[in-house]
Amino acid sequence: MTKTGYLILCVLVSCLAGLAAAGRPAATVQERLGYPASARLLVIHADDFGMAHSVNRAISEALENGWVTSASILVPCPWFPEVAIWAKDHPNADLGVHLALNSEWLDFRWGPVSSKDRVPSLLDEQGYFPLLETAVAQRANPKEAAMELAAQVERARAFGIHISHLDTHMGALMGTPELAEAYQRIGRQQGLPLLWHRGASENFPPEAQQRPDFILTDDDLEISPGVKPENWLRTCENMLTPLKPGVHHLVVHLGYDDDELRGATRDHPDWGAAWRQSDFNMVKSAEFRQFLKSQGFVLVTWRELARALPADYRIP
Repeated sequence: MTKTGYLILCVLVSCLAGLAAAGRPAATVQERLGYPASARLLVIHADDFGMAHSVNRAISEALENGWVTSASILVPCPWFPEVAIWAKDHPNADLGVHLALNSEWLDFRWGPVSSKDRVPSLLDEQGYFPLLETAVAQRANPKEAAMELAAQVERARAFGIHISHLDTHMGALMGTPELAEAYQRIGRQQGLPLLWHRGASENFPPEAQQRPDFILTDDDLEISPGVKPENWLRTCENMLTPLKPGVHHLVVHLGYDDDELRGATRDHPDWGAAWRQSDFNMVKSAEFRQFLKSQGFVLVTWRELARALPADYRIP
């Protein structure tokens, strides 16, 4: 074969290889992390770290024992410093920031990390974050919201916390396209993955939607109101059993049903003290761990999931 013929052959082979690659489906998140496409990966994620001492006790115990794989921190809350001290002793813990723009308990309130005069649209009449996440969508100035999100992340870093991801407290940042865009931007600026599961933004215009390769989880699951404590484990098993291969995100709210947490959540039985005790009892039970094993779930952290993000994820 002549040299020219050899070069032509190389070009043809390269083109055919490119066409074949273009026809293949994109690698799944599981495959990007080195697992088979048939794997069911599961993050067991504890919300509201820093909310109260009772919550901190339960979440830290769950993380130390591997009953959950990840947790996210409410930076504006009064018990945040206790989390920061714990995090220094557990530098490998998978901890995110639970970005908050609302404060849902009547007797137990918090407000912005930023100076209040810089974020007036984020305040209610009493000077706290509003009780309802819907009020955030109605009144929050997106620029002020973005300022506060950055302040919460920077405060966590200033306290020495190694942040693995970001998520949104009670979905408040999914209330409008503008807030969703601010949520995306802070994640990309910080180089941190977001909890933004497939289908979460289907009602948003295209400019407010995540690129498909930025999305790392297929769902965001939790037990819904109305479940009796004795049915807690069975309800969770029924929710997880039919899940297909992919990356699944199970949110739990942990705490001890003690005087402190009953006082903080007295007006709100859903996700209140008894609820958090039921979630805690479930994740630490041998029955739950045996169920996960029998189902073949692979437990992962957000720090692991971040490795599946594309190279162009981070922006200045």
